[in-house]
Amino acid sequence: MLGSEPILDELASLRHQVTGVSGSVVGGVDGLLILHDTLPGVEPNDIAALAAGACGISRTTGSVLQQGPFREVTIGNQNGYLSVYAIGDLALLAVIGDAGLNIARLHLAARPVTHRLAALLTFDPAHPFDRR
Repeated sequence: MLGSEPILDELASLRHQVTGVSGSVVGGVDGLLILHDTLPGVEPNDIAALAAGACGISRTTGSVLQQGPFREVTIGNQNGYLSVYAIGDLALLAVIGDAGLNIARLHLAARPVTHRLAALLTFDPAHPFDRR
């Protein structure tokens, strides 16, 4: 997509910075895929939908517990992780990691990426990837 290079650069940089990151997906809070940097065998549309579901339950939890808006959630499985981070109010960064992923290192690296992605993404339907 035209103008998506800076976003894809951020996703590739995260994969190279943090050992164990196998891919990333940027999606809307509605579960629709925006962009991805994933390996073959991973369906990015599915990851975007899963990220939206994780965000939804996390938002509800934050509301019920009066802990404020959604920021991030990590799901750990036997062979890997899925971490989902808010990019502003309308988008999500989902990071896929293998079993060797250092979650603390991922959080340190991903949080600034979400701020940079928020600055890069606009949600004008006519020009969704215009830079600010």
